[in-house]
Amino acid sequence: MAFPRWAITVGIIVIIAIILYNFFAGAQRSMVELDEAANGKWANVQSSYQRRADLIPNLVNTVKGYADFEQETLVKVIEARAKATSITIDPSNATPEQFAQFQQAQDELGGALSRLLVTIERYPDLKANQNFLELQAELAGTENRINVARNDYNTSIQAYNTYVRRFPQNLLAGMFGFERRSMFEATAGSDVAPKVEF
Repeated sequence: MAFPRWAITVGIIVIIAIILYNFFAGAQRSMVELDEAANGKWANVQSSYQRRADLIPNLVNTVKGYADFEQETLVKVIEARAKATSITIDPSNATPEQFAQFQQAQDELGGALSRLLVTIERYPDLKANQNFLELQAELAGTENRINVARNDYNTSIQAYNTYVRRFPQNLLAGMFGFERRSMFEATAGSDVAPKVEF
């Protein structure tokens, strides 16, 4: 018993439609998963930076207890913290310039903290303060978490960008609204270790 020609044609069309549907659905699902993974990694970056910002008031209050401490240094740290926490970006549509602005504010805060810690070297009593030592250890740990979170974010963005730029997903990415996303880039001069002089 032979199938009529029209039934074979309809069967082939249905099979092709199922294959195409599965390809489109799978590609779209993968793009969503990679996009959401990148958003989750960005949340970790923000959380790490916020953790650092949250430690600063405690550090400033601990240092303020030493009356002869340079107030200008504390003011610069507070101002840098205010600037760094005021800049927010949406990573799903952020431009490299927005990332650079965000990173510059974070770098300014990191620089102000570094200057504060260098200045503290002149105060042996403060360096021996248990509260200060704990805050210093927490800051060091937080800086490490920031670095790990940024690296994780860049890795997830690299996977996302590779997927949406590869053929044939690149044809579908535009239709589904998935575009290439920006990564964190090293700040100019960050490859050179800072000189600390006493």
